[in-house]
Amino acid sequence: MTPEELSSVVNTTLAEAVAAGDVVLDTLPDEVRVERPKSREHGDWATNIALQLAKPARMNPRQLAEILATRLSEHAGISAVDIAGPGFINITLDAAAAGQLAQTIVEAGDSYGHNTALSGHTVNLEYVSANPTGPLHMGHTRWAAVGDAIARVLRASGAAVTAEYYINDAGNQMNVFAASVLAAIHGEPTPEGGYPGEYIQELARQVVTERPEVKDLPRQEALPVVRELAYTAQMAQIRKTLAAFHITFDVYFSEKSLHDAGKIEEAVSTLRAQGHVYDHEGAVFLRTTDFGDDKDRVLIKADGEPTYFAADAAYYLSKRDRGFEEKIYLLGADHHGYIGRLKAIAACAGDAPERNIEILIGQLISVKGARLSKRAGNMILLEDLIEWLGADALRYTLARSPADSPLDVDPDLLQSKTNDNPVFYVQYAHARACNAARNAEAHGVGHTAPDGTSGFDAALLSHEREEELLAHLAKFPNTVARAAQLREPHRVARYLEDLAAAYHAWYAKCRIAPSVHEDGTVEEVTDLNRSRLWLNSATVQVLRNGLALLGVTAPEKM
Repeated sequence: MTPEELSSVVNTTLAEAVAAGDVVLDTLPDEVRVERPKSREHGDWATNIALQLAKPARMNPRQLAEILATRLSEHAGISAVDIAGPGFINITLDAAAAGQLAQTIVEAGDSYGHNTALSGHTVNLEYVSANPTGPLHMGHTRWAAVGDAIARVLRASGAAVTAEYYINDAGNQMNVFAASVLAAIHGEPTPEGGYPGEYIQELARQVVTERPEVKDLPRQEALPVVRELAYTAQMAQIRKTLAAFHITFDVYFSEKSLHDAGKIEEAVSTLRAQGHVYDHEGAVFLRTTDFGDDKDRVLIKADGEPTYFAADAAYYLSKRDRGFEEKIYLLGADHHGYIGRLKAIAACAGDAPERNIEILIGQLISVKGARLSKRAGNMILLEDLIEWLGADALRYTLARSPADSPLDVDPDLLQSKTNDNPVFYVQYAHARACNAARNAEAHGVGHTAPDGTSGFDAALLSHEREEELLAHLAKFPNTVARAAQLREPHRVARYLEDLAAAYHAWYAKCRIAPSVHEDGTVEEVTDLNRSRLWLNSATVQVLRNGLALLGVTAPEKM
């Protein structure tokens, strides 16, 4: 019995009590929440529904709990119901009902853990969005890993998610970038305020290879050519690095496209129509102080040039126009000031800042012993970290800690093959379970009996370690849902570590393959062996599904 099925049983029991006149309620809850009790002594599942409904039912919580407990204890699949404290209902499933989860998981396959907690939500999730003037570096690494994991848990929880990369390809920074590459083409020093590093030399060589004549063009003619070619090459390199980090964006959105399509002016007109734009000393302002900002923001400068803030406003409105009710921004540690500004844009546009926009700030990471890139000169590049530590280890480590706290990564730990290394511990549990299945199958243990009948008997999974493992497996869908609702994929990582521990403990006590005696004879394969293979396969599936949500591979051999 899954937690969802038990929730339905409790809700149905409540409805039956109301229909019988034992409980008086005007409306029934849409669903009943069941959770794992902190202590296994308190049963398999617990619900506080009696405490929630006592007031509208005009009953003492414990009295309501007793009515429900009496009815629940008669339900097939439930072996015991106890009442604790002021009215908590603790439920213990019988072995068959609990063990049935193993078969449910295997049959669900990759979809186990998926849920409907965010069904109907349409989300634009923007993250990384590094300037296309250089390679991705360590400052982009955390949100690259965590942002992609957030997208995955949101989708697994029913949300329609578009992962988006905003390309800051407009403004003077692109001119400085082009001038830096052009200087490299001509063998000149980096211009003052320009971009240094070997990667600029590499871009210069790529530009010349593609357009040799650019060396002979007048500077003003050469600059736009160099700008476009170097930009294209740099974005290709960024995409290649992201792919090596197991990240694919649905949309790469160009800031320049907003300018070219007149979206900046259109955004100013839209905001003016909302009554929040005013003119002052030749400039155009958005009255963001009406919504908590520390000062009003300039949209159009007195010389007629739009500001970056105007582009931010146009970009926000573009997301809304494209049908995204919820817009999530994942920003770096130095972007706290953007929170008030972006929420003010939402409010000025007529949206509800508390519902239509969410801004998450990720704190910095440090990697002990990481070296500055020879290519970039003053940066630690993401591609170097991937080559050094591996995409799996880096992604898992970044995803397993809350993004709003600083993180110091220990490369020695990440590269160790010990249980102290969390990613190794979880991946090894998966590989060990795969090996256990291969070994069992080599000894004639399959998911079905030789005569083709089902070899699964859920009631046989009654060992203490099996009950514990099944309990962990049952928590996975709710863990995914909470990770999505709270934007905290580290909950999945910590869950996987607990599951791996439960699996290792079960593996040490419960054999899947038949025993081999000293004389070489092998015990007969029974339904217990087959049922344990189902439980083993269920664990493989959940470990694989959980690692996939973090963008980490699940090796079958280590």
